[in-house]
Amino acid sequence: MPSRIPNPEVDATLDVIGDWVRSGGKIKASFEFDTFETAFDFMTEVAAAAERLNHHPEWFNVYNKVEIELTTHDLGGITDLDLEFARLISDMASRRLDSA
Repeated sequence: MPSRIPNPEVDATLDVIGDWVRSGGKIKASFEFDTFETAFDFMTEVAAAAERLNHHPEWFNVYNKVEIELTTHDLGGITDLDLEFARLISDMASRRLDSA
């Protein structure tokens, strides 16, 4: 079961991961790709990971831009699972952005 993380620890972890910021009880990131197809491929990869983790993001997509928010609703805040998923998502985005 995930456990809530204190805000200073969340902030320190996000500094290491990059891409993400804390906003209240959520962490948020925005990724911009070269094309809609690349953005959609990224979203498909994130969706598969979400199913494996049983942890689903709130997200928004317009053309080549994907905005993602993570929180653990059951525990009312940011957990180790959110931080693990954020790191994984950033790695997925980085691979796509680096190959462009």
